[in-house]
Amino acid sequence: MLDALTVAIGVAALALAAWCGFASLRNQPTKDWHFIGMGVVTLLVLAQLAIGLVHLAQGKRPDEGSVIFVAYLVGAFAAIPAAGLLSLTERTKWGSVTVAAGAVVLAVLEVRLYDIWGTPGA
Repeated sequence: MLDALTVAIGVAALALAAWCGFASLRNQPTKDWHFIGMGVVTLLVLAQLAIGLVHLAQGKRPDEGSVIFVAYLVGAFAAIPAAGLLSLTERTKWGSVTVAAGAVVLAVLEVRLYDIWGTPGA
């Protein structure tokens, strides 16, 4: 797939996790700026979802199977919006912790997506 996009999403997710984790240390809930950051990360993941589906439509196949690849793509796409919605229900520092945890989950999903797709030329 696109290795650069996968790395960019992982880095952006970890930056979002650090940002929201810092907010939680300061006893702050998620704020509008955090939601803008979540939107940027979600747009990157949406691009990855589209590119992944296009690759599958072109006949390219991941090493570990298409079904698990699509499941991880959808899970990655849902991670940040789900954490953001949960943070809206908890308007304390724990909302920020929820987004930070969701962003770490997304970073782990990106590593797994890279493994599922396989290495180029292998």
